[in-house]
Amino acid sequence: MPLAIEAHGLRKRFGRTDVLAGLDLAVPAGTIFALLGPNGAGKTTTINILTTLVRPDEGAVSVAGHDVLTRPDEVRRRISLTGQSAAVDEVLTGTENLVMLGRLSGLSARDAGARAAELLERFDLTDAAGRRVGTYSGGMRRRLDLALSLVVAVPVIFLDEPTTGLDTRSRQELWAVIRSLADDGATVFLTTQYLEEADRLADRIAVLDRGRIAAEGTADELKARIGGEVVELRDESGAVLAELPTDGTVHGLRAAVDQLDRLPAAAAAGATVAIRRPSLDDVFLAITGRDAASGTGTDIGTGTEPETTPELQEAK
Repeated sequence: MPLAIEAHGLRKRFGRTDVLAGLDLAVPAGTIFALLGPNGAGKTTTINILTTLVRPDEGAVSVAGHDVLTRPDEVRRRISLTGQSAAVDEVLTGTENLVMLGRLSGLSARDAGARAAELLERFDLTDAAGRRVGTYSGGMRRRLDLALSLVVAVPVIFLDEPTTGLDTRSRQELWAVIRSLADDGATVFLTTQYLEEADRLADRIAVLDRGRIAAEGTADELKARIGGEVVELRDESGAVLAELPTDGTVHGLRAAVDQLDRLPAAAAAGATVAIRRPSLDDVFLAITGRDAASGTGTDIGTGTEPETTPELQEAK
């Protein structure tokens, strides 16, 4: 399968911080590829390099068959980028936003209008087409933002944490749209802190840790790396007190229960034990030793967290 995105040895430093320290990527065309990492891991820096916004200090990278460093204009013609904040004009209506961008992209007035109507229908915004965007909900603005990035059809789509700040329903609606883009043949490269999002959407997932890819594979392949089941200890309210991965054997389960027995009696009073299949949260913690959302380390046996290490805000 041909590659839509290929990178070798990408390095980027901000001040004294090595944000990317030899990053390698290979993304097959027509797939959804998710890049996971805690805050400060370098996800946004990676997207900025792939989309020609930032030059790497070292390394080689091509997108849609063109070198990002030597042929950036050719790359830009073949990609779209939706950032973390919706880039919409709140004074204009949904239709006016789309038509304006269509005209700026070189479409005739007639073609821009037709494309706007097509995208409004696709993103379930037809009923709100004539309303000012300032009246839209967060989920509607996010869908319009994604629609704007598709005014001109492109083979590679970059989504930087596309569902951050959305409620559950809006997030699931956007997931359906993202899946439809890949079904139509586009390559979708997304970053996310929501591990469920990667689990539900991605054909392949890479875990970014300390500037390098620490693990890569399908969701099932990554889950298989950490064993069979996870033993959970929950208090009377249902809150998780401790989680311990096991290899799924009787010996492994007994060893996990033995560790739970070492918890203070007060913490375990009234607690219940359950066994579940591993999730991507377990994978992330096992690989990086940190929580995906906060970037902090977690002691699985006790649930305590050390202090968060400050990182450059720019190096998301």
